[in-house]
This record gives sequence, C-alpha cells and structure tokens, in this order.
Amino acid sequence: MASMLHYFNFGSKASTTKGAEVKPTPVRALPASWYTAQEMYELERRAIFSRRWLFITHSSRLKEAGDWLRYEVAGFDFVINRDRQGNINAFHNVCRHRAYPVIEEEGCGNKKIIACRYHGWSYGLNGKLAKAPGYQELDGFDKEKNGLFRIHVKVDVNGFIWVNMDAKEVPEVPWEEHFEDVDKQARYKENGINFEEYEFDHTYQMEGDYNWKILADNFNECYHCPTTHADIPAFLNLDSFDSDVKDGHIQHHCKSTPEQIQKGLNTASTYYFPNSSMTVTKHWMMVQKFLPKGPNRSTMAYEIWRHKDAKEEDFKLINDMYARVMGEDKVLCNNAQKNLNRGVFVNGELHPKYEKAPLFFQSTCREVVTEHFDREKKEGREIWPARQQLPNDAKVSAKDEEICSGLACGAQKEVLAW
Repeated sequence: MASMLHYFNFGSKASTTKGAEVKPTPVRALPASWYTAQEMYELERRAIFSRRWLFITHSSRLKEAGDWLRYEVAGFDFVINRDRQGNINAFHNVCRHRAYPVIEEEGCGNKKIIACRYHGWSYGLNGKLAKAPGYQELDGFDKEKNGLFRIHVKVDVNGFIWVNMDAKEVPEVPWEEHFEDVDKQARYKENGINFEEYEFDHTYQMEGDYNWKILADNFNECYHCPTTHADIPAFLNLDSFDSDVKDGHIQHHCKSTPEQIQKGLNTASTYYFPNSSMTVTKHWMMVQKFLPKGPNRSTMAYEIWRHKDAKEEDFKLINDMYARVMGEDKVLCNNAQKNLNRGVFVNGELHPKYEKAPLFFQSTCREVVTEHFDREKKEGREIWPARQQLPNDAKVSAKDEEICSGLACGAQKEVLAW
C-alpha cells in the first residue's frame, strides 16, 4: 500500500519555488469524437497510416527465400517477404491487373513465386511481373511498369522491419525524423540484450470493440496499473516508473529491484508511433501492434520470441503475466469505448506527470492529423499518400479520377466544412 500511495504522490510534499507552492495543471485529452467518428478514422488512414513509418516485426521471421508474412493495418493489406538475394521487400497485396489479392492465405508461409489466382498474373519474389497471359501480344504493354505496388522498407540495426506506404519514390517523411537511434538504446547493451539470440515462438491476437487510440492511451501509462493489474509489480517497479518522450517514440523505464533482475523480469519497452511497441527481457520478447479495423474496432496482435537459452519456467513466467495484463487491458478498453459511444462524455483531464506518455501520443496524433487536414482543405481534395501513381500516358484514367474525386470531394466538403 505504501508503494501505491507513493506512486500516486499522496502524502508527499509539493515542490516549491521561493517558498511558494507550484502545482502542475491537468491537460485536456482528445475529444470523444476522435475515437468514434468514421470520418476521423478515414482521415487517420490518410494522414497517419499511409504516410508514417510503421514498426512491424523482426526479420528473423523471414529466414529463407520465399518466406512471407501478411498483415492488415488500418485497411491496408500488405505482404513482407524475403527474395532470392536475401532482401526484405514489402508489397501491397494487390494484383496490378484487376486488384485481386496475390496472397489469399492468412499469416505466414513460403512461395517461390507470387501468383494471382484470378487471371494467372504472376510475380517474382522481388515484385516484378513474371507472366501476364496474352499480354505479350499487345503493343505498348511494359512488364517493367506492372510489378506489384512496392512499399518502402527499412531494417534497423537490431533486425526489426519497418514499412512506409507513401507511394512516392522517396517517402515524404524520413525514418530518421522520428526514430533516429531508437534502435541504439544504451539500455540494450547495459542489459546484455542481443536480438539475434531470440527465436520466434508464437503469435496470438484479441479482437476488441474499441478505437485503436484507446489501446495506445492505455498502454502508454501506468496510472491505472496499481488498481487493475495484479501482475505488474512483479516486473515493473512502480515507484520508479517513468517515460521519456522523443520525436515519434516513447521509452518506458523503471529501476528494477534486485529480485526482478535476478529473475530476468526487468523490461525495456518502447512504443513506436503510431501503433506498435516492443518489450524485451532477458528471457522473452514481444512485438505488439494495435491494428485499426474501423473507428470502434481493433485487433491487438502479439508476436512472441524466447531467448535461445531461456528455461521453460523463466519464459512462461513473464509470458503468462503479460498475457494476463493484455487480457485485462482489453476489458478496460471495451468499457471505455462503450461510454464514448453513448455521446455523453467529451473529454477528461490527464495528469501531466503520470499520463505524460498518452499526452505525448495524443499531441502527436493531433499534430499529424491537423497538418494533413489543413493540406486537404487547401487543395480541396482528399490526399492519399499510398495511392497508386498513374503514369503520364494514363490520360483517360486521370480524367476518370478527376470526375469521381470531384463528386466525392463535394460530399466531403460538407462533412469536414471545407
């Protein structure tokens, strides 16, 4: 109980300056409409998920040529694979012919060639068009211009894979702008973490009726931990829990107790805006992704690794505790979203210290979405960074798009008061 009281700052003296008590002020959170409106969700898809760098998984899941992983993030269906040269690639799961998926299976697998079952178009592991039945007879058809829609990929120094769906040749937002040196954190070396020593173990996921940002808000603070998660004190020393916020990421840390260190429970956890985190301990590693399915629907997806030398009981101890915490978080998020949907609550006031990390997350969301909204308002149209870039000779298609965009933009003007 004393630890909990200390965490909430009960009974402690407030800081003073020249004898006067100085008290921080609470900060208003994002309004409920940002967690419930379909229009806001679509704007986030354009402003955030099709433009910013997304932390996805570790390259150890793609060991051999042809290995692939399929993901869906905010309605974007894409595949990450390893080609015959050992390169990691990412492509939208869309055939260039009639938009049918080129990979229909869920999860992961191995294919030496990527084929569309609809009309038989096939692609190499590098995304280049290999075969288009009948098209070799057409004048002017260029195979080089009909490969899969490529997604930008970065593999950081620790082997983690990032993607950016910006269709431009060079992404408008460079990775270094928000994540420079996030893969070179001193605590990895201090804790003896070598990411090459972790072996993939399993995945699991939970579906929830809540907005993805509720999950992010919940994950990025431990204000609720003493009253909700009985397991937390076993691996987090709440007396010293804090977060460092920088650019596009949040580093959570605390001073572990000798007992936690002895059991290998001391954690290094980082949240990567917008929707992923990675937590690593001596015996165990987790990549967590909050996958938006709509304004009121999300998937909590987990990929779990174990250290190659971890004993079963050591791995199971931390893995089971985290699984229980994640299940408890789902209940919290479901209940919060239900009340947001009722139309009574607008927003609350967040604590500037204990909820510093969710405030940073929300501030980043507000900044990114507002910037994109202003760009769209100025141009009088929706801006989809991930959308296919039509070639200069596609004049008819450009006119088709102009007509439809004009109709859609007119309706959207009413919604967004353009």
